[in-house]
Amino acid sequence: MSGLKVTGLSHAWGAKKALDDVSLSVEPGRFCALLGPNGAGKSTLFGLLTGLFASRTGRIEIAGQDMARHPRAALARMGVVFQQPTIDLDLTVRRNMLYFAALHGITGAEAGRRADAALDRLGMAERAGEVARALNGGHRRRMEIARALMHGPSVLLLDEPTVGLDAGTRRALTDHVHGLADEGLTVLWATHLTDEVHPGDRLVVLHRGRVLADGLAGEIGGADLTERFLEMTGAAA
Repeated sequence: MSGLKVTGLSHAWGAKKALDDVSLSVEPGRFCALLGPNGAGKSTLFGLLTGLFASRTGRIEIAGQDMARHPRAALARMGVVFQQPTIDLDLTVRRNMLYFAALHGITGAEAGRRADAALDRLGMAERAGEVARALNGGHRRRMEIARALMHGPSVLLLDEPTVGLDAGTRRALTDHVHGLADEGLTVLWATHLTDEVHPGDRLVVLHRGRVLADGLAGEIGGADLTERFLEMTGAAA
C-alpha cells in the first residue's frame, strides 16, 4: 500500500476546533486536491500529516505506515513542499539538493545521481549550477518539488505551492505534478483555487475543519466547480 489514509482526525487550538473528524484516503498514483478557503484547516491537517504536531484522536497512515506507531518509517515515505519556501537562496540549485540529501543520509555519488535525476524529472537539469536567488518563483517551486522526491517517497504533500505565482506558472506547475501522479506518485495538493483542479482529480472539499465533499472533481463541481465551491462554503454572492 503506497497511498495515504486519514481516519477520524480531529484537532483543536485551545477552544477552537481546527479539524472535526476528518477522514480521507488517496489511492496510489492519484492526484487529490484538498480544496478549501483560508482558515478551512488545510495547514493544520498538513501539520499533522508531516508530524509537526500530534493529535490524540484519529489515525494517519502513509504508505501503510502508522504515523503514531512508526513515525520515522511514515516520514521516510513522504515528500513535502510547504507553503513557505525552505530553500537556501545563496546556494546553487544542485547544492541545495545535495544538502537536503545529506539530511536523509544520502551522500557521495549516490546523492549526486539522485539530485541530477530529480532535477531532470522536473525539467530543472539545465539550472543545476544557478544560484537559487536568481530563479523565478516557478523554478524555485520546481526545485523544491525535485528536492522532495530525492529520497524516493511514494506520497507527495504540497501545501498551497502556487502562492504568489502568476496564472501561467501556476498552470504549468499544476500540470507537472499531475504528470508525477500519472507516473505512480500519490499526491495531496492543498489549494483554495479551483482552476488548479482537473475534472478527473480526486477532490476533498474542506471547510471549517470538516469534509463537505469527497469524490471526483467533475462530479462534485458539475459544469462550474468554482460556483459549486462558493455555494458549499457560503461565499457565493
